This record gives sequence, C-alpha cells and structure tokens, in this order.
Amino acid sequence: MLSPVHDLTSTAGIVAIAAGAVAVVALVSTAALAFRLRRVRAEQKVILGDGRQDLVSHAASLESQFHALTEYVQDAATRLDQRVAEAERRLDGTMVYRALVRYDAYGEMSGRQSTSIAILDETRSGLVLSSIHHRDQARLYAKQVRNGQAELELSPEEDEAIRLALKGNSGQPT
Repeated sequence: MLSPVHDLTSTAGIVAIAAGAVAVVALVSTAALAFRLRRVRAEQKVILGDGRQDLVSHAASLESQFHALTEYVQDAATRLDQRVAEAERRLDGTMVYRALVRYDAYGEMSGRQSTSIAILDETRSGLVLSSIHHRDQARLYAKQVRNGQAELELSPEEDEAIRLALKGNSGQPT
C-alpha cells in the first residue's frame, strides 16, 4: 500500500501537486468548451430551426433549393429572351425612317405649302404621302414603297423625302 504523503517537497508531493494542477486546467478547459458548444448549438438552432435536422442534411437541402432556384431563373430568363425577341420583331414593323420635304408645287410664290412625307420601317418599306396645294384645291397622293423602291414613279420631292428619311434626317425644306 501507499504511504500517506506528509511532505509536499518530496517527489510524491510534487507529482501530486502537478497532477492536481493538470486536473484543474482540464476542468476549466472542459467548462469553457462546454460553454462554447452551447453557443454553437444555439447558433445552429437559429439556422436549422427546431433542431431535428443536422447540419449536413440542412446543407443538402439548401443545395437542392439552390438548384431549383437556378432552374427557375434560367426558365424566366429564357421566357424573357423570347418576349424581347418578339418585341424586337414587332418593332421592326414600326416607323423607323421618316422625313418631310416642303416645296412650292406650282411656283406661284404662295409659299411652300405642298409637302411630301416618307414613312418607312426597318426593311425600308412603307409609304410616301404627297399633299399638293394650289390656291383653289389640294390633292393627296399616296405611293407604296418596298425595300426602298416605290411601286409607282416618284416625283423629285418624293424621291428626296425617301433619300432624307434613309439618310436619317428629319427633312429640310428644299
């Protein structure tokens, strides 16, 4: 059997003190780790909810939800691209080029009351409207234009209106 230690300066006493110090350090470390573990579990509970799901299954759930969201966003982007393409296709049929030319059709010094207006779409198709004003009457002529070419012969003013429209000018009096 072991004999009781009365002298702390002996080898057995020093070993006993060292073992006690290690035990106290281990006890303090265990208490600190238990406190940290409690905080980690509380933070996990905030993220995971009721705690019935572990962190790995929660991460797997988040990944599957992320993939579902990615598919939804890609589907929405595809639908949006289709809508934009349709809108652009429809816009190609709208008025893109236009010009107005004013002139005096009869040389009567009555001012530039006659006009020729070219209205064309993206394909350079549309119409030319000419309004010829005289003192006693006014006449309106319409000529269709396809791909920049008129179906009927154009007057110089109508030709000028198409040229100005395709050039991008809004039309200057000639």
